Amino acid sequence: VQLQASGGGLVQAGGSLRLSCEVSGISFRDQAMAWYRQAPGEQRELVAGISSGGWRNYPDSVKGRFTISRDKGKNAVYLQMNSLKPEDTAVYYCAIVRYYWGVFTPLDQQDYWGQGTQVTVSS
Repeated sequence: VQLQASGGGLVQAGGSLRLSCEVSGISFRDQAMAWYRQAPGEQRELVAGISSGGWRNYPDSVKGRFTISRDKGKNAVYLQMNSLKPEDTAVYYCAIVRYYWGVFTPLDQQDYWGQGTQVTVSS
């Protein structure tokens, strides 16, 4: 299984970025997917999840600004990030996750994680 994330970069506050994650080696259409982020000295946090059926969930910190989507034909998941804030600065990871009763939970397999892409938002 491979997850290849891309699209990070440096953007000014208020700007937008779109992250992409291409997935191979697994039946993508059956998987729940999520984006996480981790800032230096902080714990990893979920920023968006999407089930195989398209149900989405976001924490309050990004709700209304971030949108997760998936393209089953391209085996890809995306994270559109708008109105970015300096506190959104982090390394962003895509992941195959478990979805159960509205909750997205990371799995133990190391190869169910992408390599991470840096997002830096300047003030």
